[in-house]
Amino acid sequence: MKTIGAFDAKTHLGELLAKVARGESFLITKRGKPIATISPVAAKTRHGPKDLIADFRGQFANSLRPFTVEEIKELKGIA
Repeated sequence: MKTIGAFDAKTHLGELLAKVARGESFLITKRGKPIATISPVAAKTRHGPKDLIADFRGQFANSLRPFTVEEIKELKGIA
């Protein structure tokens, strides 16, 4: 975590926020004493089963392929 003085933080707030958006964290000091931290907001937390299903689908959507007709028949026991 990088340290920055309160005056510099105020003066360069736009640049500081851009760096925070990219994942950096900063300790803000006033006269050498720590007074605050600025860091990225934590990732969204899951709220329920719908979120879990959406996450699962997102992770595996590209790796799943459709079944072939032959595979479907084999699963049904028709082959």
